Amino acid sequence: MVANILFEDALDMTGFGKFNYLSLLLNVSLIMGMAFEIFSVAYLVPASACELLTTNSQQGMMAGMPLFGIIATSHFWGYLADTRGRKRVLSWSLTLGFVTGASATFSPNWIVFSILKFMSSSAVAGTFALSLTLLGECTPSRRRSTMIALTTSIFLASTGLMAILTIPILPLSFSYYIPYLNIHFNSWRLLNAMFAVPCAVGAVGIMFAYESPKYLLSVGDEAQALDVLRGIFVINSGKSGDEYQVTALTLDEANAVHVKGLWASMVSQTMPLLKPPLLKNTVLLSILFIIVYFCINPYTVWLPYVTDGFMRSLESGDKDFTFCQMLRSSQNVTMSETSDCSLNQFAMVTVFAVNVSLSALNTVLSTLINCFGRKRLLIAVQLFAGTAGLLVNLSSNWQISGPLFIAYVAGVLNFGFLSTFSVEIFPTYVKAMAVCLTLMLGRGSSVLGINLLKSMLVNNCEASFYIFGGLTFAGGLIAFLLPADAEISKDKAQSIKK
Repeated sequence: MVANILFEDALDMTGFGKFNYLSLLLNVSLIMGMAFEIFSVAYLVPASACELLTTNSQQGMMAGMPLFGIIATSHFWGYLADTRGRKRVLSWSLTLGFVTGASATFSPNWIVFSILKFMSSSAVAGTFALSLTLLGECTPSRRRSTMIALTTSIFLASTGLMAILTIPILPLSFSYYIPYLNIHFNSWRLLNAMFAVPCAVGAVGIMFAYESPKYLLSVGDEAQALDVLRGIFVINSGKSGDEYQVTALTLDEANAVHVKGLWASMVSQTMPLLKPPLLKNTVLLSILFIIVYFCINPYTVWLPYVTDGFMRSLESGDKDFTFCQMLRSSQNVTMSETSDCSLNQFAMVTVFAVNVSLSALNTVLSTLINCFGRKRLLIAVQLFAGTAGLLVNLSSNWQISGPLFIAYVAGVLNFGFLSTFSVEIFPTYVKAMAVCLTLMLGRGSSVLGINLLKSMLVNNCEASFYIFGGLTFAGGLIAFLLPADAEISKDKAQSIKK
């Protein structure tokens, strides 16, 4: 038997196998639930415009509401996860997300719809960050970065699946009047109900998951942490739990200082992030999350809108225009014709193909992350995307401008690569808080970006690519300041010695 072994060594001894693949599968439902709920507005807002009679400004408000919800509660979910456990908080989050998200199906107007989407996004605000935290704390160190990076593939595939779901559902012409609510249950409402289902699936799935053994050890429950590690060993190896040779654990980092009172406790969880030695990484990651989410996330939210305009322009024969000229041409045609709230079906297939392709690319890069290093990959993706964004409108050949736009949107891959830093460099007792806080700042910047981009795509499209593309490129230069993998490992070793 081995006593007083470091937690990371004990986790490595559980092996890598069936349990870890099941954990990744669970993350599929968790991340899909978050993605469907938050990004559903990209499809529901334009599809509901004819019934709810919304203006452009109202549509911008509706589309930004999920990110307002994230800003409002991400910090709170991070606090709960660090003090009440990852599993329990994920269960609460997904259940509330399903109830409020499904309720939006019966919204009588855009205001009620916005309020319910605010509530549902507030509920799932911490889901992505907490799923990353739980996955990271149950995965051996040698595979952790790869598994965390693969969650971006799940996210991209989920957003692609949303586009495919719109193809058979939105064109449906049924309409059932509900007198009590004075609404017609039609295709966009059915689509919203379907978008809420993954939250319910995730809530059920998390009930059968293990709590993070690292969290359990950090709060002093060593016996339960050992039971979880033993259970992981059994699932991975198929051997008896008696063959797992660890009998005592040592947490290889500092523990939290426990205080009484909700506000004092939240402050105690947050303040370590704002003091040395964590302050530098907190500030640097916050800046990068803000840049990445402000510049890239708005284009992913409005991707169906942009792709729909691009395809309509091609169908009209406008093939010798720049990218922004094609978008303006499609807008002029739409305004001059009968109001049509449907989305071009070939455009939705294109959105699906783009997201699946990016998902596949992320999967490949994730498997190579240990070979090239996460810092190098993050910088390369950021500089590549920024350059593509700056060049989008320099060509009047759609076969060049289209791929350049897709190359710019590929900056979404850094959502996952950047998250691997948050999961790795912060200690367990503030890890969920750190991940939620940096994501909150990033997504908060997206609220401004989403509303700004929609206006600029209509009024000053070219400038949007120069501004957003330029900031993306600048983010790649700032990323040079991030610690390298070797430096992170060295800091961890020094922390253990202390």
